[in-house]
Amino acid sequence: MIRVNQVKLRTGHSQEDLRRQAASMLRIPEQNITELRIARQSIDARKKPEIFYSYSLDVAVRDEEHILHRFRGKENLVCRSERTEGGHSAEYHFPTSGKRERTGPVIIVGTGPAGLFCGYFLAMHGYRPILLERGRCVEERQKDVERFWETGKLDTVSNVQFGEGGAGTFSDGKLNTLVKDRDGRNRAVLETFVRFGAKESICYDAKPHIGTDVLCTVVKRMREEIIRLGGKVYFESRVTDICVEAGRVAGVTAAGPGGSRQLKCGQLVLAIGHSARDTFSMLERRRVPMEAKAFAVGLRVEHPQGMINKSQYGLEEPGDLGAAPYKVTARAGNGRGVYSFCMCPGGYVVNASSEEGRTAVNGMSYSGRNGKNANSAIIVTVTPEDFGSEHPLAGIEFQRRLEEKAYALGGGKIPVQRYGNFKRCVEQERCGIGQDLSIGQAVAHCGDAASRKKEVINDEILSGGKHRMNAVEDAGSVENMDCIESIDNGVSANDGFGPQCKGMYTWADVSRILPGACNEAIVEGMEAFGRQIAGFNRPDACLSGVESRTSSPVRISRDESLQSQIRGLYPCGEGAGYAGGIVSAAMDGIRVAEAIAKEYAP
Repeated sequence: MIRVNQVKLRTGHSQEDLRRQAASMLRIPEQNITELRIARQSIDARKKPEIFYSYSLDVAVRDEEHILHRFRGKENLVCRSERTEGGHSAEYHFPTSGKRERTGPVIIVGTGPAGLFCGYFLAMHGYRPILLERGRCVEERQKDVERFWETGKLDTVSNVQFGEGGAGTFSDGKLNTLVKDRDGRNRAVLETFVRFGAKESICYDAKPHIGTDVLCTVVKRMREEIIRLGGKVYFESRVTDICVEAGRVAGVTAAGPGGSRQLKCGQLVLAIGHSARDTFSMLERRRVPMEAKAFAVGLRVEHPQGMINKSQYGLEEPGDLGAAPYKVTARAGNGRGVYSFCMCPGGYVVNASSEEGRTAVNGMSYSGRNGKNANSAIIVTVTPEDFGSEHPLAGIEFQRRLEEKAYALGGGKIPVQRYGNFKRCVEQERCGIGQDLSIGQAVAHCGDAASRKKEVINDEILSGGKHRMNAVEDAGSVENMDCIESIDNGVSANDGFGPQCKGMYTWADVSRILPGACNEAIVEGMEAFGRQIAGFNRPDACLSGVESRTSSPVRISRDESLQSQIRGLYPCGEGAGYAGGIVSAAMDGIRVAEAIAKEYAP
């Protein structure tokens, strides 16, 4: 097949238009194209509001060699397809099974992308793995999460972090990755998603996503296929201990509603999520080698989706283009990187807590991305030097301290603050104004005379003491509180822009959650991003906290065979520190499945 690049068509075109344009670029009759596949689709908005789709196409044509010769020296436009090797389609191939006999079944801990794909690929090749999931199946999990968002009553067994599908189940479901795909694992992951219910377009879209609603269906179908192939999946089975004999893993202890039980294994895949803090503690006690690693923390920011559409596409209503995404990065004056993360077009900020007395947030979109707001996390890199300890689990304690502050500020609800207020609080803190100063003194120290009255009103509302409580009582409702803040920021109280949250929220001084250096970096970043996307630093943008679960704060050590120092133990996926998203975690799960299969017979 021939790869034809830079095929551009306006939005709203047909499949016939695509074929016609490809034939025109190749300078051949349309009937000479016998097959056409989309290899890649992206959006070209450089001449907005004139928007084009840009394609790379794989086409089968008559007299292929003649056409390739004609375009010699113009391989950027026309070349031999990357998907062909020796005339045949290049596909992912699972390795040939090894000869070594296993002493017990493969046990996989966790059914996030890493565990689910590891289990699925092993099951397809006759290994009949056992999957242990601390949470509930995705059908029950959806009900538990909705109940938490409606009532505020947290289920520590089944929530946004724990349960079948992993934390990514309640996210935007982005399927892009920066991991190099020399062996076809990336495509294998996407094709597997399609096989179990995702749209075929994820295989060629430059920025594919699946959405929470579709992902739940895919996860359920994958589990059913694992079971059909002879595997077993046990829910509400939290691993509380591992058994090690002569330096090799031999089994696990799993706790559930009926008590604890011991399970023997030949290989143990640790595909735990980044929030399995009790499991990390158990592994550390068992002297499984691990280390603290850098990650990022921050706040989630919301803007009207129409504003983002206008900036990215030149259109507030982009039609079949769908809600526009964005990605922004900057470096703060203190040297810290600050950037957007897990951007959710047409999405919601969700209460993603998993521990009592601690609040964490995340972002989520449905497949239609039809919410009113765009949101993303604006996060700042933190390293073990910030954690206050060299202990391997110091990053977890750092996360917990932030989440405890967020919980206290919101009383268990998501704490939210307008960016204009947040910025003033951070600037006052940078000026050296302590909380003991009166609000009037603070304003005199940092604010200009024209803005003092507004700052006094805002800071009384958001000070966290009796002024804030009185203001909330006077407002009478979240909606009225939103109105007070909007008016004070010079924004029409009737413009309809406010937080779009899954879970209850309340107005609070969000600047009290993060360390000062992180707050300052976020303000610098927001101002820089305002120069990239008009209105990004608008004073009524909504900040929610705390975004603390961006990636694992721990890396469980493994060698080139993907095993721990404890042999037979395979750290895997995002929680173990080897992935950063749905696809990269799934790819790592496949890698571990391959490593086991190469050595052992089914």
